[in-house]
Amino acid sequence: MNMQSIIIVIYFALTVIIGIWSSKRSTTSAAYHGAELGIFAIVCASAGEWLGGTATTGVSEYGFNYGLSGAWYTISNGIGIMFLALFFAKLYRSLNSVTVPGIIEHFFGVNARAVSSALLTVVMLAVGLSQMIAAGKLGQSLMGYDFAVSCIVFAVIFIVYTLAGGMNAIASTNKMHLFVMYGGAILAVIFALGKVSGYSGFVDGIRQVEAVSGGNYFNMFSIGLPKVSSWIIAGLLGACTAQAGIQPVLAAKNVSIAKKSCVLTALVAAPFGFFTAMMGMIAKVMSHNGTLLNASGEVVLDAKLALPTLMMNLPPLVGGLILASILAAILSTVSPIILASGTMITKDLYERLYKPDASDQEILLVSRITTAASGVICCLGAILLVDATAVLDIVYSAYSLRGAIFIVVMLGIYWKKASDRGACWGMISTGIVSVFWVVWKMTKGSYPFRPWFTETYAAVFVALISTIVFSYVFPKVHSTNEK
Repeated sequence: MNMQSIIIVIYFALTVIIGIWSSKRSTTSAAYHGAELGIFAIVCASAGEWLGGTATTGVSEYGFNYGLSGAWYTISNGIGIMFLALFFAKLYRSLNSVTVPGIIEHFFGVNARAVSSALLTVVMLAVGLSQMIAAGKLGQSLMGYDFAVSCIVFAVIFIVYTLAGGMNAIASTNKMHLFVMYGGAILAVIFALGKVSGYSGFVDGIRQVEAVSGGNYFNMFSIGLPKVSSWIIAGLLGACTAQAGIQPVLAAKNVSIAKKSCVLTALVAAPFGFFTAMMGMIAKVMSHNGTLLNASGEVVLDAKLALPTLMMNLPPLVGGLILASILAAILSTVSPIILASGTMITKDLYERLYKPDASDQEILLVSRITTAASGVICCLGAILLVDATAVLDIVYSAYSLRGAIFIVVMLGIYWKKASDRGACWGMISTGIVSVFWVVWKMTKGSYPFRPWFTETYAAVFVALISTIVFSYVFPKVHSTNEK
């Protein structure tokens, strides 16, 4: 076993130990889902939603292909989280719900809660699937394991420690992950620059790449304005319905802590993409020069393998530490995602609709079962869909639906005529259109309407129009006590 592999194994072991140790504080369903969290715990737990495998291997993939503009992924997330902090964190926390669908019920009713829970669970599982793809690619590139085997091994580990401690395990392990992620990213850039003769050699190398392939790798909009604007819209709207990112906020000790933690999370998330995009650019220079070699001595041209291969080209100890930081990013996202999925299924569907009188221990058991099932689905989905599309495309397709659901939420808050059935049919219509847009893009290679009319625009447009139309078709039923 090489040095990189030893470091990864040690890091896995530490993560599992911390997660299992946290189980001592998760003896009730409330503790398992999250309760009375402080600012630091919330920032670490919530940041995992935004700084996962997508923010590392995914953004580096865009850095490899397009340049620094790939950093818009985390910048957009930071903008969205700040939007949540300034306008909705106080309201959300004051409603005393552990789930986003529970908040939706406050404005529309129980049917809208059930529909939104089903859709948001699908969104969470899609994002978790993308993280498992990143994990599988890491294992494939690092240890030479089969992709499916890598996914299964990683899945078993993160499911075990998440089941053990729930939100307490996530908050505790993510404290370690966050420090390792940022430290590893900074360390990676410093040592990777040494592989291309420093910063001046890096700039010269990028200019040579541009001369051959075209483009402008230092242009923040080289990835295209439609993609950037789509990310920003998805970030703004999606941050306000992201169960995995919001669940720690909903577990804050009070409203003030909820708001402050969102501000700090935004400041933590936004800059991270610059480091990983730059790593992708350095890998591109090395690939162009013929020095980015895999274990077989072949030049790596696949953007998805660029970052882990770059780490394997660094000194063993340094490369192992940085690979641990990538692993930290993946673990910090997958765990809150499967917990969020299990929480929504349990609280919004099982307890709210099926068995309202369930005991606390029964709710805790069902939560653990649904959390484990969510992890298995993410793992199997990753194995089946690894070659279907780019990692970020999968994530932002899900983000588009999530962001569109927030359009429905805002109508419930600010438009008095928004009805329960209108919201339900609006969300269902949006889900159908979102899936159609993604499938069309995956099979045809372009969007069905206009090249710039991405799934984000389609989902937001349909959510707004359909909810308004269906609210008029199925108007709100006023109670006899309502003025």
